[in-house]
Amino acid sequence: MTPRLRAEFWVQAYLRRLSLSEIPAFVVARGDSDAGAVLVKLSLLDGTASLFHRGFDLETGARVWDVLTQGPEAEVDAAIAKQREFDPDLWVIEVEDRAGRHMLDQEGLL
Repeated sequence: MTPRLRAEFWVQAYLRRLSLSEIPAFVVARGDSDAGAVLVKLSLLDGTASLFHRGFDLETGARVWDVLTQGPEAEVDAAIAKQREFDPDLWVIEVEDRAGRHMLDQEGLL
Protein backbone atom coordinates (compact mmCIF):
# COMPACT_ATOMS: atom_id res chain seq x y z
CA MET A 1 0.00 0.00 0.00
CA THR A 2 1.33 3.44 -0.95
CA PRO A 3 1.47 5.88 1.96
CA ARG A 4 -0.88 8.86 1.69
CA LEU A 5 0.57 12.30 1.28
CA ARG A 6 -0.48 14.73 4.00
CA ALA A 7 -3.21 17.04 2.69
CA GLU A 8 -1.43 20.18 3.86
CA PHE A 9 1.80 19.18 2.11
CA TRP A 10 -0.08 18.44 -1.13
CA VAL A 11 -1.86 21.81 -0.97
CA GLN A 12 1.42 23.67 -0.42
CA ALA A 13 3.07 21.84 -3.33
CA TYR A 14 0.08 22.51 -5.61
CA LEU A 15 0.03 26.23 -4.76
CA ARG A 16 3.78 26.44 -5.41
CA ARG A 17 3.42 24.73 -8.80
CA LEU A 18 0.66 27.17 -9.76
CA SER A 19 2.77 30.10 -8.56
CA LEU A 20 5.71 29.01 -10.71
CA SER A 21 3.37 29.13 -13.73
CA GLU A 22 2.05 32.53 -12.63
CA ILE A 23 -1.46 31.20 -12.05
CA PRO A 24 -3.13 32.93 -9.07
CA ALA A 25 -4.49 30.59 -6.42
CA PHE A 26 -5.29 30.71 -2.74
CA VAL A 27 -6.74 28.62 0.08
CA VAL A 28 -10.41 29.51 0.63
CA ALA A 29 -10.95 26.95 3.40
CA ARG A 30 -8.34 25.11 5.40
CA GLY A 31 -9.13 21.49 6.13
CA ASP A 32 -7.56 18.76 8.21
CA SER A 33 -3.76 18.94 7.89
CA ASP A 34 -3.31 15.20 7.62
CA ALA A 35 -6.27 13.67 5.87
CA GLY A 36 -8.60 16.41 4.66
CA ALA A 37 -10.08 15.99 1.20
CA VAL A 38 -9.38 18.76 -1.34
CA LEU A 39 -11.69 20.61 -3.70
CA VAL A 40 -10.27 22.88 -6.39
CA LYS A 41 -12.43 25.67 -7.76
CA LEU A 42 -11.31 27.05 -11.12
CA SER A 43 -12.70 30.52 -11.72
CA LEU A 44 -12.51 31.67 -15.33
CA LEU A 45 -13.05 35.27 -14.18
CA ASP A 46 -16.08 35.61 -16.45
CA GLY A 47 -18.73 34.61 -13.94
CA THR A 48 -18.29 30.88 -14.49
CA ALA A 49 -16.34 28.25 -12.61
CA SER A 50 -15.65 24.53 -12.34
CA LEU A 51 -15.22 22.50 -9.18
CA PHE A 52 -12.85 19.53 -9.17
CA HIS A 53 -12.53 16.68 -6.69
CA ARG A 54 -10.15 13.75 -6.59
CA GLY A 55 -11.52 10.33 -7.33
CA PHE A 56 -10.52 6.99 -8.82
CA ASP A 57 -10.78 5.60 -12.32
CA LEU A 58 -12.69 2.39 -11.65
CA GLU A 59 -11.17 0.63 -14.64
CA THR A 60 -7.52 1.35 -13.86
CA GLY A 61 -7.60 2.22 -10.16
CA ALA A 62 -5.67 5.39 -10.96
CA ARG A 63 -6.36 8.63 -9.11
CA VAL A 64 -8.02 11.27 -11.28
CA TRP A 65 -9.44 14.78 -10.87
CA ASP A 66 -13.08 14.91 -11.97
CA VAL A 67 -15.42 17.85 -12.42
CA LEU A 68 -17.90 17.79 -9.55
CA THR A 69 -19.92 20.71 -10.95
CA GLN A 70 -19.52 23.66 -13.29
CA GLY A 71 -21.48 26.67 -14.41
CA PRO A 72 -22.29 30.06 -12.91
CA GLU A 73 -19.79 30.88 -10.18
CA ALA A 74 -22.53 31.49 -7.60
CA GLU A 75 -23.84 27.94 -8.15
CA VAL A 76 -20.34 26.49 -7.80
CA ASP A 77 -19.87 28.48 -4.57
CA ALA A 78 -23.19 27.08 -3.28
CA ALA A 79 -21.99 23.55 -4.05
CA ILE A 80 -18.79 24.24 -2.09
CA ALA A 81 -20.80 25.54 0.88
CA LYS A 82 -22.92 22.39 0.82
CA GLN A 83 -19.82 20.17 0.73
CA ARG A 84 -18.27 22.13 3.64
CA GLU A 85 -21.42 21.60 5.73
CA PHE A 86 -21.10 17.87 5.14
CA ASP A 87 -17.28 17.75 5.60
CA PRO A 88 -15.76 20.53 7.75
CA ASP A 89 -12.27 18.99 7.28
CA LEU A 90 -12.40 19.82 3.57
CA TRP A 91 -9.75 21.99 1.91
CA VAL A 92 -10.94 24.42 -0.79
CA ILE A 93 -8.45 25.99 -3.17
CA GLU A 94 -9.49 28.67 -5.65
CA VAL A 95 -7.55 29.01 -8.89
CA GLU A 96 -8.17 32.05 -11.09
CA ASP A 97 -7.25 31.74 -14.74
CA ARG A 98 -9.07 33.06 -17.81
CA ALA A 99 -7.42 30.37 -19.95
CA GLY A 100 -8.78 27.60 -17.71
CA ARG A 101 -5.39 26.30 -16.54
CA HIS A 102 -5.53 24.32 -13.30
CA MET A 103 -2.59 21.90 -13.75
CA LEU A 104 -4.46 19.05 -12.04
CA ASP A 105 -3.77 16.82 -15.02
CA GLN A 106 0.00 17.12 -14.65
CA GLU A 107 2.34 14.44 -13.37
CA GLY A 108 2.67 14.46 -9.60
CA LEU A 109 -0.68 16.10 -8.86
CA LEU A 110 -2.86 13.05 -9.20
